[in-house]
This record gives sequence, C-alpha cells and structure tokens, in this order.
Amino acid sequence: MESGTDGLAVLDASAILAVIFAEPGSQAVAPLTQGALLSTVNLAEAHANLLLRGSGAEFAWRRLLSLGCETCFFDEEQARIAGGLVTVTRPYGLSFGDRACLALAIQHKARVYTTDRAWKSPDLGIEVDVIR
Repeated sequence: MESGTDGLAVLDASAILAVIFAEPGSQAVAPLTQGALLSTVNLAEAHANLLLRGSGAEFAWRRLLSLGCETCFFDEEQARIAGGLVTVTRPYGLSFGDRACLALAIQHKARVYTTDRAWKSPDLGIEVDVIR
C-alpha cells in the first residue's frame, strides 16, 4: 500500500488498535506506523480503548507512543474541516473522532487507514483504505 499524495499516511484509532492487537489488517498498517500522522483526538480514543480493555494507563500510553506515529494537535483548520464534514458523514454514522481523523488527512492530502467500511461511502477527495 502506498501513502497519500505527499507521502503521508494518517491512521485512525481503529487502525492503531489493529496493529497493537495483531488483528486482521494489521499487516497493512504496521509498516506505516513509523512517521504516520495521528490526530491527538484519535490518540485519546486509542488510549481510552486500551484502558477499557484492561491495560494499565502508563503501559497503554507507552505502547501507543512506541509505534512512532507523529502526533498532530487538533488545530483550528482541522476543527473547521471536521465541523464541515458533519453533513456529509452523518448518513454514514461517522463520529467526531472519525471526522477529526478525516480532517487531518484532508488537511495534509494524505491517505487514511481505518477498519470502518463506512468511510468509503462519502466522496471526501482523499484516498481511504479500509484494512479489513
């Protein structure tokens, strides 16, 4: 799999969790984690998910950071994009976290990786790879 037009890949929390738990599709994402972009919103989502699955807070945080993703703060431009996506993505049930991830990919014209098939439905002008 290749990354987006400027060589960047954006990872959804579901893609990160697939790598951590060696779930189906993880082999497509694992080689991309070093240097891939990860929104701080999705970082928080992944951290919360690890905690809910029983990981200790410090262990979960270190495990996430060990993947080598470049964390990107949810900025004003991403907020504008994510807010604007609500009307396009609402019919597909996409969450705020989903829209934050998509906004980061749109901002950077990057390819985005997720496990959520609904992301393929709306035409967002970016490449969406559903890893399973």
